[in-house]
Amino acid sequence: MSTRPPITAAGAEHLRNELTKLKNVERPRIAEAIAEARAHGDLKENAEYHAARDQQGLLEARIRHIESVLSHAQVIDLSTIQAHGKIVFGATVELLNVENEDTVIYQIVGDEEADLNQNKISINSPIARALIGKEEGDEVVVKAPSGDIDYEILSISYA
Repeated sequence: MSTRPPITAAGAEHLRNELTKLKNVERPRIAEAIAEARAHGDLKENAEYHAARDQQGLLEARIRHIESVLSHAQVIDLSTIQAHGKIVFGATVELLNVENEDTVIYQIVGDEEADLNQNKISINSPIARALIGKEEGDEVVVKAPSGDIDYEILSISYA
């Protein structure tokens, strides 16, 4: 039996909003573009028609993907987490790179909402796997492609 992939309540809400926009804004816009391109006549050599159809295919695939994610995911409300000071899914962690003394802050989230530009890392990433279950003050070694990285856990929050 496979477990349901986790997603934060905020991540699920973001996907629901994207889904609403795709269905209510983008889908009608692309349908209009297809209708307009059809009106130009011969469809075999009509680049606008083919481009709009390609867009439609990508849009429908994204809609199906989001619907699948939302129907299979386990939505986790971070306000209900009882972690007792340990790093768990949804935790935001401040880390100190022991070697160069740089600090980084990451939130551990589901695969679908991971975004390094927003400092959100997947629960399945090497760094998150190394952190799960650890506490403030612990040191962890993360096996990265560039080599091992030693971190000290400075703080943990669950907001």
